[in-house]
Amino acid sequence: MKTLVLGIGNLFLGDEGLGVHAARKLLEEELPEGSKVLDVGTSILDTLSELEQTDRLIVIDAIKGKGIPGTIYRMRIERCNSPQDIDSMHKFDVFAVLALTGNNKPTEVIALGIEPAKLDWSVELSPEVSKALPFLVESVKREITGQHPYFQL
Repeated sequence: MKTLVLGIGNLFLGDEGLGVHAARKLLEEELPEGSKVLDVGTSILDTLSELEQTDRLIVIDAIKGKGIPGTIYRMRIERCNSPQDIDSMHKFDVFAVLALTGNNKPTEVIALGIEPAKLDWSVELSPEVSKALPFLVESVKREITGQHPYFQL
């Protein structure tokens, strides 16, 4: 099974850049064969060729779950009530992007993220999100290996 991890976000909007920060940390890790991490930023359409070949997709982004800033969430993407649940300036619809690939096989899509504290002009993560980032990275690694984290939305 090929697993693709997409770190999504805008580095200039504080916690909105979470997915990019997490992807960069994961790129420093040794991950299982068959898994690939991409620092996507706001350019998810640039990943179409990779998405065509994936069996499982893990999206890392800021997630508004109405919790305390720094809270880590895991959800199946179909549980998202609206594009605003995954709080990105790029507001993409994962299913629309997957449809563009022509990938006819079922793709499992999981979103992992952190409740943002600050979505203003800044290249730094808020203290709450910075503190939670190592735990998110560990959660993504557990997801890749099939060891689900203990929290779930």
